[in-house]
Amino acid sequence: MPTEFVPGNRLRLLNSGADYFPALLAELAAARSEIYLESYIFADDEVGHAVADALCRAAERGVQVSVTVDGFGGRNFSHDFMPRLAAAGVRAMLYRKEIGPFHFRRHRLRRLHRKLVVIDARIAFVGGINIVDDNNAPDEMRPRYDYAVRVEGPVLEQVHRAVRRLWEIVAWVNFKRRLRLAAPLTACCEAAGTQAAAFLVRDNIRHRNDILNAYIAAINDAQHEILIANAYFLPGFRFGLALQAAARRGVKVTVLLQGKTDHPLLRFATQALYVAVLESNIRIFEYEKSFMHAKVAVIDGEWATVGSSNIDPFSLLLAKEANLFVRDAGFANELRASLNTALADGAREVLADGFARQPFHSKLLRWLSYGMVRLLVGLTGYGPRHWRADEETPGLSPEPPEQ
Repeated sequence: MPTEFVPGNRLRLLNSGADYFPALLAELAAARSEIYLESYIFADDEVGHAVADALCRAAERGVQVSVTVDGFGGRNFSHDFMPRLAAAGVRAMLYRKEIGPFHFRRHRLRRLHRKLVVIDARIAFVGGINIVDDNNAPDEMRPRYDYAVRVEGPVLEQVHRAVRRLWEIVAWVNFKRRLRLAAPLTACCEAAGTQAAAFLVRDNIRHRNDILNAYIAAINDAQHEILIANAYFLPGFRFGLALQAAARRGVKVTVLLQGKTDHPLLRFATQALYVAVLESNIRIFEYEKSFMHAKVAVIDGEWATVGSSNIDPFSLLLAKEANLFVRDAGFANELRASLNTALADGAREVLADGFARQPFHSKLLRWLSYGMVRLLVGLTGYGPRHWRADEETPGLSPEPPEQ
């Protein structure tokens, strides 16, 4: 079904932690009734402690504060923050904390990858930024490059409903409803601006393909330009075919990917697809200035998305994700200008001739990495017996290495 854009919103694009955390901390300090916060990572660093302090102060003045952190991404959260938060009256929980060599099952691999904050049902933050300092990384990868959006307006109702629903589910599973919530606030649905937006989630019940379908619909409608920046990019059949079809009809397609990565296996697997992508007249750039964590796109200068969902099978098959989709020329062109600055100042274009001349062992490594990712997808239960050609399993075929 088509994405339903809600008019009347006011959106502010936030570039990395330098924009995001001052805005977030200001709103946490102004909270009066309730705070919901979801994050994959909640790091034991300067930013993590600043956010924890703000949450504790809010709880101490009577705000109902509900925090959910992924049990794998935030596996040290229980030790680093939970006692302090609990002492201040903050309600904090882990999402699926058990994971390890004896828990390699599909339901244990489903992670909470959303990064959402809703304050007093009037302000929300949606994006890809975890609670972690941008400089909490190796020297050559600093500062982290990412995006989020500050949201006001009618679309907030959808965000508020999503965070409250997740809290209720996790509370029921972990505590058998001992952490009941106060009567729900009514999200502020009055017009706050002029921008149209839609909030979509990915889960395993009713919204398995909502984010994927919104991307593909926009790509299929593209007339002039598609600009994608995505940290972990391993598109499946439908996504890959949609991009190739757009390039064939003359759309300028540019993909900005990581040049420095914290997951080498995924990067090498992605590089196995470079030949097929470049032969489709799609331009590839690798961001080498620092660590790129963004999951954003702009199409035709009027459609944009900012969120947590990577374009890979782990995000699109397993994780809980959330993206904001925007139909507004002002917002889209602000994001486009920011991405073009990143392309000009920090990225290197991958050229077909140079890439093809790489040594055999490099080609073999990429080919084996792609096969390993396919194997891991199969082990989660999404192998050949479980997926169809219209599902989001790695679909572009890498070229086998040749000596």
